[in-house]
Amino acid sequence: QVQLVESGGGLVQPGGSLRLSCTVSGSIFKTSFMGWYRQAPGKQRVWVATIAPGGRPNYSDSVKGRFTISRDNAKNTVYLQMNNLEPEDTAVYYCNADGRVVVPKYDYWGQGTQVTVSS
Repeated sequence: QVQLVESGGGLVQPGGSLRLSCTVSGSIFKTSFMGWYRQAPGKQRVWVATIAPGGRPNYSDSVKGRFTISRDNAKNTVYLQMNNLEPEDTAVYYCNADGRVVVPKYDYWGQGTQVTVSS
């Protein structure tokens, strides 16, 4: 059974940093596009960043230049380094494993971790 477990959320002041981690159980990690999404209160879940199996990252415009996504295939873990955090970054952050290039395709989600940016 595949499980995604996020960690690293918390309360941080504006301008501060946090690093989120997501560890994937099972054998799917190496073939997965790993992504981070976030959902602010009262809003829809939106895409933040994705890293391809080969390591190529992509970012939403709202986080480009401030957030860095990375992966460690030996540890089945994806990271999201968040710098220069703003109150607008407050949300529950979800990890996603997207098996778009394999058959059968798959799509798994973690339980989410809360990030609060406030003074």
